[in-house]
Amino acid sequence: MTIRITGMNSGLDTDSIITELVSAYKAKGDKYVKEQTKLSWTQDLWKSLNTKIFNFYKSLDKLRLGSSVKKKTTVSDPTKATITAGGNAVSGTQTLKVKELATGGYVTGGKLKKTADDEKVTSSDTLSSLGYTGSGKITIKGKDGSKDIDVSSTTSISDLVKQINDSGTGVKASFDADNQRIFISSLKTGDGTDIELSGDQGAIDALGLSESKGAVIRKGQDAEIELNGATYTSSNNTFKVNGLTIQALAKTGADEELSITTDTDTQGMYDDIKEFISSYNDLINELSSYYNADSAKGYEPLTADEKDAMSESDIAEWEKKIKGSLLRRDSTLSGIMSAMTTAMSSTVTVNGKSFGLANLGIKSLGYFASSKNEKNALHIDGDQDDAFSSENADKLMEMLNSDPEAVNEIIKGIASKLYNNMDEKLKGSTTLKSAYTVYNDKEMAKSYSDYTTKIKEWNEKVAKIEDSYYKKFSAMEVALGKLQSQMSAFTGMLG
Repeated sequence: MTIRITGMNSGLDTDSIITELVSAYKAKGDKYVKEQTKLSWTQDLWKSLNTKIFNFYKSLDKLRLGSSVKKKTTVSDPTKATITAGGNAVSGTQTLKVKELATGGYVTGGKLKKTADDEKVTSSDTLSSLGYTGSGKITIKGKDGSKDIDVSSTTSISDLVKQINDSGTGVKASFDADNQRIFISSLKTGDGTDIELSGDQGAIDALGLSESKGAVIRKGQDAEIELNGATYTSSNNTFKVNGLTIQALAKTGADEELSITTDTDTQGMYDDIKEFISSYNDLINELSSYYNADSAKGYEPLTADEKDAMSESDIAEWEKKIKGSLLRRDSTLSGIMSAMTTAMSSTVTVNGKSFGLANLGIKSLGYFASSKNEKNALHIDGDQDDAFSSENADKLMEMLNSDPEAVNEIIKGIASKLYNNMDEKLKGSTTLKSAYTVYNDKEMAKSYSDYTTKIKEWNEKVAKIEDSYYKKFSAMEVALGKLQSQMSAFTGMLG
């Protein structure tokens, strides 16, 4: 650091003078910093909005790709079976019997006992403690194949369990120390998941895994149901039949018959549409608030010196004013808003007739009836949660009850148009923007980097100007020092 000693001979406040002289140059540098700060705030705002826009755009898949109307199904005894209806499920009442549940192959080993004492068997005990003194192989066969496992008198129960679990045969083994038994189960259910043990019979007997030593061996079997008198089987307890997904939970009694009732889920469809409109309103209202923001003319980001002269609350209010106006009348913002509102006000053809959301009782309040940033928001007539439209006739529910297929096609068509319009704004990477980004993020990033370079270069320029002034004043001080020395000598000569 250069040590500057100034004003010694002139008595001038050189630092203050030079600070004043370079203030205009520093002000230009501050201007660059403020512009970069505002750009950074704009980047952050766009990142947040872009995430919301993209998430809404992806949520449209649920509606635009919906293949048919929503159905609901009830079952007379939900402890025996649960039913989920797909859009293509046939409305009406059907009968169901759960004849069998799917099971996997299972081996419950006999209770183990040590030959030498009455102590409990632990997982670290070896086969020799169970009376096996030889060596050989046990072959285990499951759904996914068979595997030979080496055993000897020194093989521990935990080692054996691990080898079975690592065999890749589709089975899982465990040792229950409390019940003193080895359990082996198939990882899958259904016919063909039986577990077979062969090989060294002495080892199998010692481990209690043979029926002669108390093991209970259960074969795997398929689940079986009877729907409307027709029999269906499954390797698990799930059945998909004519639009219904049936999850069997328990067997029905010999003379028991469950009743399945399927109907159009008009309330579910209504709720989905309401959620769609609500999500659209949340987004379009937020975008509108930024586009219609009050001007922040005369407000610029504060320098450190300016902040020192203000309270924290005043600083927060100052910056809030600027940040709220960053996208005022922004053309990119206007473009995405236009893409959304155009799609939502469009029509689709269903059964030869043209329909829009207004035909479903979904419309805006009108320019003069809406508040400043809610002019593009939509309201559902008869929606009890909407104070503006709750008293109107519920046209949407009326149409859902009379022609759910038509309503489904109308919403699907509007959602598709909205998706396509937003897709045009989002997709595609250019030199200015990344894919699935509505704003020019690449261009902004470059501008931010350019500002960094510009600020650095300008600070260096100001430093050089400042040094130049200090050199000039220093030379002046030296000259004054010499003059003062000469004057002193001359005065001395005059006595």
